[in-house]
Amino acid sequence: MVERLRRREFSAMGLGMAMAGASLSPAFSYAASSPQKVTIALAAKSSLYHLPLVLADQLGMFKTENLQIEWLECDSGLQAVQTALNGQADVISGAFEHTLDLQARGLNYRAFVLQGRTPQMSVGLVSRKAIAMKSLADLKSVRLGISSLGSATHWQALHWMYKANLSADNFQFVELGANTSNVMEAIRSSAVDALCFVDPVMHYLEQKNELRLLSDTRTFISSQRLFGGSMLSACLIGKAEFLQKRPDVALILTLGVVRALQWLKTAGPSDILKLVPSVNWMGDRAIYLGALDKVRDSYSLDGVFSADALQNTWRVRASRVTSDRANWTTLGQSFTNEFALIAKRKFSA
Repeated sequence: MVERLRRREFSAMGLGMAMAGASLSPAFSYAASSPQKVTIALAAKSSLYHLPLVLADQLGMFKTENLQIEWLECDSGLQAVQTALNGQADVISGAFEHTLDLQARGLNYRAFVLQGRTPQMSVGLVSRKAIAMKSLADLKSVRLGISSLGSATHWQALHWMYKANLSADNFQFVELGANTSNVMEAIRSSAVDALCFVDPVMHYLEQKNELRLLSDTRTFISSQRLFGGSMLSACLIGKAEFLQKRPDVALILTLGVVRALQWLKTAGPSDILKLVPSVNWMGDRAIYLGALDKVRDSYSLDGVFSADALQNTWRVRASRVTSDRANWTTLGQSFTNEFALIAKRKFSA
């Protein structure tokens, strides 16, 4: 399977180079003379999960090409997917696994640029519960907050339980949505006993001694430890028809994300704070930068979906989902590297 994927990536590279030579300039020329709009659906836009996409926008990479972004903020990744299915959004910024779910349902959506190579999510227990806990076996009747059932926070929590040999019967999932205020209120009002969420929220609660982390995938190493290898996460997803009819828009989005990923590799704290909206800091610049420092190596290096990460992500999902008819063909149809390879070639030249 790995060799087949690598051959497919090689073919995509050939196609990508052809596109770069034949259509890159016309696409940008068209974009420059004719402003275009694209609607992107996502949950937790202020989190570090979508940082490359947000930075690309803040750096003016889309505006330069006359591409106007309409942000559609949702309560969960699953809701973001649903808005696309309803025709309200052109692109989803969310977990790669959504493409596998969609393909398994016969819906032809593909991820076209990778933002994160770890889920960046943590599972934490509220401090009042953690004090009395001697081992994970003590966890009983736990109300675990997630964004929603069927979203990445839900999948992450389930996989953690599986790896820790914990019974899901001991947990009650509580859907909180992706709004930071709602999540914080749920912790402080004792509406939940535990939480699976993204940074900077989890890091903030940890630093304020309101939460004790039980598991995290914020670093590349910690993610590999939990999932047994590389794990694809945040990416941009579009319907195959959209990618075919508006390849210039998909390419501009990809170039922006890949350029932002490169910028992130060398950007200093002050550079980042100048660009990230202050509302994202949760009122504490030091804690925000601390959270960013923890997840910094979780971002994709070049936006490309690697064969090893694809195979491992498939394997992890298969350990959780056994009810659909997804197969290896589904994996091959769930992504395209043609846009990311163009961007990689452009910025490495």
